[in-house]
Amino acid sequence: MNQRDFSELRRRLNPDKRNQQVIRGCYVSHEGQVISTFAQPLYGMAQEEVEKYMAIFKKTLSGTANQNLLPVEFTARQTMEGEEHKLLMDLRATALKDDMAVNEFYEKAITYIQAMKEQEVQSVEAAQTACNYLILLTYDGYDVPYKDGNDEADADRSTDVFSYILCAVCPVKPTKPALGYFAAEGEFHNKPSDWMVAMPELGFLFPTFEERSANIYNAMFYTRDSANLHDEFMKAIFGAEPQMPASTQKETFQAVLQESLQEECSLDVMQAVHETVSSMIEERKADKHAEPLRLTRQDVKDVLESSGVSQEKMDAFDQQYTQAFGAYTELPAVNMVTPRSFKVNTPSVTINVDPAHSDLIETRIIDGRRYILVLADGDVAVNGVNVTIGE
Repeated sequence: MNQRDFSELRRRLNPDKRNQQVIRGCYVSHEGQVISTFAQPLYGMAQEEVEKYMAIFKKTLSGTANQNLLPVEFTARQTMEGEEHKLLMDLRATALKDDMAVNEFYEKAITYIQAMKEQEVQSVEAAQTACNYLILLTYDGYDVPYKDGNDEADADRSTDVFSYILCAVCPVKPTKPALGYFAAEGEFHNKPSDWMVAMPELGFLFPTFEERSANIYNAMFYTRDSANLHDEFMKAIFGAEPQMPASTQKETFQAVLQESLQEECSLDVMQAVHETVSSMIEERKADKHAEPLRLTRQDVKDVLESSGVSQEKMDAFDQQYTQAFGAYTELPAVNMVTPRSFKVNTPSVTINVDPAHSDLIETRIIDGRRYILVLADGDVAVNGVNVTIGE
């Protein structure tokens, strides 16, 4: 899905229009016991409640592609025989009206919640801060407007009805007891602890919305924490194998660069790689119809070659990359570099530089010692105070 696809679906979650037909939920205790289930049509809800539900579902369609938003691909065999795909298709086909299918989904999600809790450290503090969970589902049938060659929507014509489900799994956390104002008495009194729904930890869209129609071979998974991909949930709901988190991809890629380039892994080379890949990311981002940029092993080798890396070191990179990721794996470019950040670390000093001005930093050996030099033209401030630099 590209930026425009996400934006179009987020607009469907307008609380004033109430496009979604129903919201179904399952409230689960921190021990994995079902406290309650419900199914509520949106037309009967108060406006304030609809706004809060829509804010939760919008969150599952937000974040950075390939970090918080991860495509999940189903194989041809899964779409034909897989029980996970069949359940998702049943939920969608019945517009969440099939109680057996909905309850089966809840059971799968609850099994994951129980497993997650069992992995947590058991302590008095953990027990006191334990949270419950709310599993939410909603359904929408979107009559997709026709768009002509000028990309202008014609509200009177449509090409397809995009039927989809959204899921959000939200922590329900206890608030702390506090003094609260009671208007009737005009006084402050104690308000006991209560349970409040937080923004989702994870969620998904099925199927994906691509080229203005449904792609039943894909789902879009959301995780609040890009370092936690909730592997067991993805296995239970999608039958998907574990993926490498964005942070691990970046750390592994950095290690591959360092180990393969060795003495050629210089500041100049890293500046060139960062600048080239960042430019590619920004160029792709400017095209709202384009998918987020992913780079192949050969793409990275081309960047290294243009940065002045020798053939010998590129061959070493080729081998290291294949061992770490696989020869045909495409990596999200945002998991290789951070376009808006260029950081230089030493054991004692960290230098944060605007990537557009990374050329202001250079390395030099003076009297046998290594230095990092920063061009200091213009104002220089120390702890917010402008200082002068003598000759």
